[in-house]
Amino acid sequence: MGLWVKRAALACAACLAGCAAPPSDMSNAGEDSYLWLEEVDGQRALAWVAARNRETANTLAASAAFNRRRDQLRAAFDAADRIPHVSKIGAHYYNFWRDLKQPRGLWRRTTLAEYRNAEPAWTPVLDLDALARAEGENWVSKGFDCLEPDYRRCLVMLSKGGGDAVETREFDLVTKAFVPPTQGGFALPVAKSRVAWAGPDALFVATDFGPGSLTESGYPRVVKLWRRDQPLADAEVVFEGRAEDVAVAAYADLTPGFELQLVSRAIDFHRSDLFVRRPASGELVALAKPADATVAAHRGKLYFRLRSDWQVGARVFKAGSLLVADTADYLVRSADEAELAVLFEPAPGVFLVSYDLTRDHVLLNVLDNVRSRVYAVGPAPEAADGWLRRPLFAAETAGFRTVDAEAVAPNEDNRYFLHVDAYLAPPTLALGDTSGDVAAEVLKRSPAHFDAEGLATTQHWVTSADGTAVPYFQIGPSTAGGDAAPPPRATLLYGYGGYEISMLPRYSAGIGLGWLEPGGVYVVANIRGGGEFGPAWHQAALRANRVRAYEDFIAVAEDLVRRGVTEPRRLGVVGGSNGGLLTGNMLTRRPDLFGAVVAMVPLLDMRRYHLMLAGASWIAELGDPDEPDDWRFLQGISPYHNLRPEADYPPVLLTTSTRDDRVHPGHARKMAAKLRAMGHDVTFYENTEGGHGGAANNAQSAHVWALVYEFLHRELTP
Repeated sequence: MGLWVKRAALACAACLAGCAAPPSDMSNAGEDSYLWLEEVDGQRALAWVAARNRETANTLAASAAFNRRRDQLRAAFDAADRIPHVSKIGAHYYNFWRDLKQPRGLWRRTTLAEYRNAEPAWTPVLDLDALARAEGENWVSKGFDCLEPDYRRCLVMLSKGGGDAVETREFDLVTKAFVPPTQGGFALPVAKSRVAWAGPDALFVATDFGPGSLTESGYPRVVKLWRRDQPLADAEVVFEGRAEDVAVAAYADLTPGFELQLVSRAIDFHRSDLFVRRPASGELVALAKPADATVAAHRGKLYFRLRSDWQVGARVFKAGSLLVADTADYLVRSADEAELAVLFEPAPGVFLVSYDLTRDHVLLNVLDNVRSRVYAVGPAPEAADGWLRRPLFAAETAGFRTVDAEAVAPNEDNRYFLHVDAYLAPPTLALGDTSGDVAAEVLKRSPAHFDAEGLATTQHWVTSADGTAVPYFQIGPSTAGGDAAPPPRATLLYGYGGYEISMLPRYSAGIGLGWLEPGGVYVVANIRGGGEFGPAWHQAALRANRVRAYEDFIAVAEDLVRRGVTEPRRLGVVGGSNGGLLTGNMLTRRPDLFGAVVAMVPLLDMRRYHLMLAGASWIAELGDPDEPDDWRFLQGISPYHNLRPEADYPPVLLTTSTRDDRVHPGHARKMAAKLRAMGHDVTFYENTEGGHGGAANNAQSAHVWALVYEFLHRELTP
């Protein structure tokens, strides 16, 4: 919608990772007594799930404390005074809203003048609850893509139960109705499709076209150009990838005067090929770039974000840099001859976390030792390199906050939304303009949803096993771990450590109500594998080096004990997806260090992960179990295979979703079954909806998180 910014390296799979665990007896690694639990909708498997869910309901969900906490969380998640974040589409500002009355959600719109009011008047556009009732389907919204420049027609993506696979339909914003295929409307059945407008009467479609059209990861291998009123079977083939690729896709920048068509082939999770498509002939011309660089096209310029050093002629551009080139110039000259300007170059401790593009400027969201900084970069003929950089958010006032700048209308003007967030301060939303020096106007402030009186956020550093300094945030009573510290407190440690994803300060009503307000300490570890210190921080924990991320996490846990913040019996860990693999490995590596372990929608079976759903797409990050050299390190990070009957494990809670079509629910199911068979203390809950998010609506989210907090309080609070 407006700005065309698409990753050439199509990140269409889960962000998952792992690490090394101690050697164990892997003589039976090829045997699996619980393969039947991988049958997602198998009768026996679902009966087992129902039995476990009943047990969990009787133990965790039967108390008054659980009901009170669940209701508190639901009220916060549905609160009417939340900030209704908006996206500008044409003349209006659109918001997708869920609450008690609209659990599935309402797509609605307003004007900027109205949005400035405390209680804006909204015009309904699409009611997901009404649609679900009318069609008898459990529809979950997966987003909207509207056609520029008039923004009348949109593609609406709908998921059954919250999975990644979606049904795609064309929608008219004027009539506020779907365009029936009988009247020329585009429609695709449920699949893990990648669809984009190629013009007012054409789409680029990468979907399940039948046998042989998907990659081994389960994503599209073929992309076609589909014209209105044309049978999909007759659509023109644009590109075909290989079965071992992750996915293919095609996109178009339809901005008048800057039209451009690009086709991407994701070789693996981090590497891609990118081609420019000549519309008249259909010819594909390879775009020169490093395989692991991502590219965005906007208003006649190409933006290159580097994950590794790139030598172009006599120049070497550093990993983590952001470069820009004129599109027309770059396409007719070699990369060595084209003019590449550096918009951002990393410095010690200072790295680019994201960027966005206004009509004339580039918005840089930067981390300085995990503290947010925001800059605008724009053309300036008087500058030595032709670009002027200036701060948009004063560094000295940032503190431990996350500040993100986002373009409002990339093809229209230079306005931006500024999102400001913190662990203990409710978020704010401001509106600014890079064209002038006027301070950003605060549009919305969220009220507090929990009592933060007496709480503080501090940053600490610890030395990991190999000597690397690793930071972490601690949120809790201001005296925790100090000279006048109270006795060790129940502490919840969270981490992720994969796919270059940074763990930054965010306000969470759930954490506040469920953990901080009752007196707990919350800790977020910025371990390797993430993006807090650029590509090298991520790459330091790839594949055989996953042990680095686990060593970092253990070092943080041990530091919390050493500082007197907590003690092992009161220290819990929680993580989801890749974080679920992280906490699963904490269970098998250091059961003595933790009093409770929570793994949500986790990856746990490293022997078969690449054979289940989207698993093959993560081989570049994790390794290939079918390669003997890779299995030698993967076997050490597979919690499912490293379980031991004689071990003294802390209590474990595993949660998943039947409709998670990204990380197979079989991971959590099999882990729970094996722990039970060994006689260990394990609790299991599987939501029948929700996809990889684990919940399809606020009520389900409140239920799942109430289970988590009930479990943690029981195990960690005296």
